[in-house]
Amino acid sequence: MTPAERRASASLALVFALRMLGLFIVLPVFALEAARLPGGEDAARVGFAMGLYGLTQAFLQIPLGLASDRFGRKPVIVAGLLLFALGSGIAAWAPDLTWLAIGRAVQGAGAISAAVTAFLADVTRDSVRTKAMAMVGASIALMFALSLVLAPALAAWVGLSGIFALTGALALLAIAVVIWVAPPEPREHRPSDMQQLRAGLAEVLRHRGLLRLNLGVFVLHAVQLAMWMAVPALLVAAGLPKADHAQVYLPAVVASLLVMGGVLFPMERRGRLRAAFLIAIALIGAVQLALRALADASPGLWTLGGLLFVFFIGFNTLEASQPSLVSKLAPAHARGAALGVYNTLQSVGFFVGGAVGGWLARAHGAPGLFAVCAVAMLVWLVVAWPMQAPPPSAARR
Repeated sequence: MTPAERRASASLALVFALRMLGLFIVLPVFALEAARLPGGEDAARVGFAMGLYGLTQAFLQIPLGLASDRFGRKPVIVAGLLLFALGSGIAAWAPDLTWLAIGRAVQGAGAISAAVTAFLADVTRDSVRTKAMAMVGASIALMFALSLVLAPALAAWVGLSGIFALTGALALLAIAVVIWVAPPEPREHRPSDMQQLRAGLAEVLRHRGLLRLNLGVFVLHAVQLAMWMAVPALLVAAGLPKADHAQVYLPAVVASLLVMGGVLFPMERRGRLRAAFLIAIALIGAVQLALRALADASPGLWTLGGLLFVFFIGFNTLEASQPSLVSKLAPAHARGAALGVYNTLQSVGFFVGGAVGGWLARAHGAPGLFAVCAVAMLVWLVVAWPMQAPPPSAARR
């Protein structure tokens, strides 16, 4: 990477990290803390309030991605972070569950993932883009693991309102990074009018390679969220209290990132990105099959930790390579639209994974849940098999 590319990658990974820490840190304690508010005795309403973030994200990723193509990446990112901070403030103040749900919805309206990843694609070369996306993916994975460690302590110290206030402060800090640390954005590919924007979106929706990647990110995040409906219970059954689950998650995430960095980037340099991509899908599918086989056998902590390590190798590899491939396949003038569609399917995957995963766990138990996840990964592997990694000229800066 050039110094400018390192600066862009580090600053935008930091923006993602600050925002995702603000999102993740409420998840481990949301249900318990929200139950103390008026209206919180209804578990269905609590779940709805928690999930509203993903729904508003899904609705607004494409419009904000298009807006970033038309008006520039930085203005859209700053506006989205301001919305996230406003939603955090509403949630911190919320006197009851209804206002908490409104705060979550406003948080989700700050759907900047497409704009940030498009910005990163704009300022990096094809040859280093997967590495740049991996920095973003690593920041997200580490924030997830860190949130599992910090959330219980913060909830005991400042409560849910204090955690939401902290998320608002993190969003404001991310705005400072965008304005004063991130590099200037290039302007050469910006569409001039709405007709070009609509044409770019139509081109994205017809592109077979992008459609495969959009299906993939939906399946990946649906499976990820669904399996977490059962994995914590397996860890508890193995003798690890819920408050100590980060002792398994954090080492698995960190070790998997080291393995990914040592395998994915060399394979990409040798022109074997397709092989790395397909192997990662197969690894996650194999983990689901193993969990299906072991779900009724009370697996030990070392076994579960090893399976989670393998899962995170596959997950982090796909988190790094998929948005990189989207940015390379998409026309430069429609990069924000392409990443908007991609992030919309990611958000829908979160929602479907939680809703369907919860139903499967209740109706068919952990074995049924993991069996469906394994079938979903197999379907994705079959669909992804014809893919070809794009040549360096497939996406211009």
